[in-house]
Amino acid sequence: MSERVFRDRHEAGRVLAAKLSAYVGHPGAIVLALPRGGVPVAYEVARSLGVPLDVFVVRKLGVPGSEELAMGAIATGETIVLNDDVVRTLGIPDQVIQAVTIEAKRELERRERLYRGTRPPADVRGRTVILVDDGLATGATMLAAVRALRVQQPARIVVAVPVASPDVCELLTQQVDEVICAVTPTPLFSVGHWYEDFSQTPDEEVRALLAEQQQSVHQVDTVVMSV
Repeated sequence: MSERVFRDRHEAGRVLAAKLSAYVGHPGAIVLALPRGGVPVAYEVARSLGVPLDVFVVRKLGVPGSEELAMGAIATGETIVLNDDVVRTLGIPDQVIQAVTIEAKRELERRERLYRGTRPPADVRGRTVILVDDGLATGATMLAAVRALRVQQPARIVVAVPVASPDVCELLTQQVDEVICAVTPTPLFSVGHWYEDFSQTPDEEVRALLAEQQQSVHQVDTVVMSV
């Protein structure tokens, strides 16, 4: 395939939204973003589909000294998924995994307070949930999110990302109802390789995008109720 580079996460979100047109105005649908990088992507998806947006907080468990390499992930509800291949190949001891997990849990709890404040998590029971991130390399983070989300009994789980390796997309098709990967390059190299701007998404931007989308949905609901 020819190389496709997204300008930034917002453009990637607009491209991804076009692949999700079947969910435009879908009753009961909600987009859940994996922060932080997944939020700008999910913002564009939610805005295009006209559905609510919220976050589902997941933290990667990075290998000490090579933090970009995920040996697993932890999600809300303390669901932990380990990448057994990475752990076994690198011989990572249990005490290291435990230490990294404890630190990741602290950051997960901080982000939930920061992004959501006193607002409770979205009730997803019986709803169609579209889980969005900016891309998938190992899939560990998304898999942790899927397993944690499954406990909340949504009617349907859709994983949607702008870029991912074909193997990871195939793996996730066995775990959820639908997987939408806009670009599936081989080799992947890295998620950031497919973006011109892959700079970190600051917490302030996450909060602003969530607030803007929530206000937009509230205004639509108000108009509908007044008609």
